[in-house]
Amino acid sequence: MTMDFLAEYDAAPDVEKYPLVRKWIKTNPLPFFKQLRAERPILVTPECTLLARSSDVRDCLQMPTIFSVDLYKSKMGVTDDNPGYLMAHDDDALHYREKSIMQSMLNRDDIPRIKKLISDTSKKILDDADGQIEIVNNYCRMVPVILVQKYFGFDGIEPEALFKWSYWNQYNTFYNQPFDLNPKDKHDHIVQCHEECTAELTEYLKAMILRKLFAVNVKDRVLKPALKIKNAVRGLIGKEPDVHEDDIVTRMLRSSFPDEVDFPLIRLGRNVGGLLIGTVETTSKAAAQVIHFFLERPELLAQAKAASLLEDTDEIESLVWEALRFVPIGAYMFRQVAQDYIIAEGTEHETSLKKGTTVLALTQSAMFDECAYKNADEFNKDRNWYNNFTYGFGAHDCLGKYIGMAMLPEMVRQVLALDGVHAVSAMDFKDGPFPEHYELVWNK
Repeated sequence: MTMDFLAEYDAAPDVEKYPLVRKWIKTNPLPFFKQLRAERPILVTPECTLLARSSDVRDCLQMPTIFSVDLYKSKMGVTDDNPGYLMAHDDDALHYREKSIMQSMLNRDDIPRIKKLISDTSKKILDDADGQIEIVNNYCRMVPVILVQKYFGFDGIEPEALFKWSYWNQYNTFYNQPFDLNPKDKHDHIVQCHEECTAELTEYLKAMILRKLFAVNVKDRVLKPALKIKNAVRGLIGKEPDVHEDDIVTRMLRSSFPDEVDFPLIRLGRNVGGLLIGTVETTSKAAAQVIHFFLERPELLAQAKAASLLEDTDEIESLVWEALRFVPIGAYMFRQVAQDYIIAEGTEHETSLKKGTTVLALTQSAMFDECAYKNADEFNKDRNWYNNFTYGFGAHDCLGKYIGMAMLPEMVRQVLALDGVHAVSAMDFKDGPFPEHYELVWNK
């Protein structure tokens, strides 16, 4: 029997309406979203407004000065005298400038190098595990942390600190907003942990950047000329050239920006911190959920396992992106209305939104809209990537999406390729937004 979510919602007292919505998003999202798209594409609740159709979600996410990220500001260090992180800015000079700089540093030509690093790291962790692993902490978090250390350049620090800093920053920013309905003691605990982690991360970044800056300014002056001579000799005798040490932080410190670009060292540090925060916990959650998705579905597992054994990775990549429609890291993206606006104007469901309204753009619902995908309820790996919201949409799409698109399928591929891999525990979230425990075994 199909549940009538809207009938139950309408019958509930006002104080219970939004908690019901939160429960359905967490426990039964796809049937709930399907009814919204069909009967009430824009649901106005006492706490916030939900957008369920693809067209409205796209409109919301591509109009940043109307649907703003103002709710990010207090979480991302924005004050009267501190601009904070670029993600807390909407279509202004700082956002445009700094996202462009960071995208140039995260050179897409690095993707083969990244894929090899992820492949080698994943394989080593699984080989060393000897047939059994708690995969969330020892693999899904560890692999992106090693990328952060080796490719981004966060060296001289234990992985556990990087786990913690990413975890609490993500938790407080994206899962501790007023509409998350966290009890006050839980809300305050998350804020406190975030503040402590921010202080620790700031001190680490200061020391790490100064150390690398010294290496760039002193060592490079001495070693670069010598390396040129050495490589000239190696070229004469038919050997491959040696390359100088390279990671993203070092790459940024080697770059020179005129004052007019307005990218001083303090802004460099703020952006470097964002590389960590945006990488570890998001990748970990996505990888764990996709692995769980396939292991729970024997008919799809056989298809994914076969794709994992192929040298060409196109097939497993398509399977991973399709799986993430069903198990995304989040069902929505939130925005705050910056000015009075009529959304879906001219349609039967047009709705007036007042300035200050919180909007949940239901990106998972948008990925199941028949206007975006034919037979959307079916699993089909051959779908058009451009209607997929896994890495966001519009001005605030993921800064490192091409790194994530290289990393995530490879992490999943390495696990599903294991002989006889299966779960021996349920995936446990421990009343939080992130997977915390999931035990796997396989044939040695």
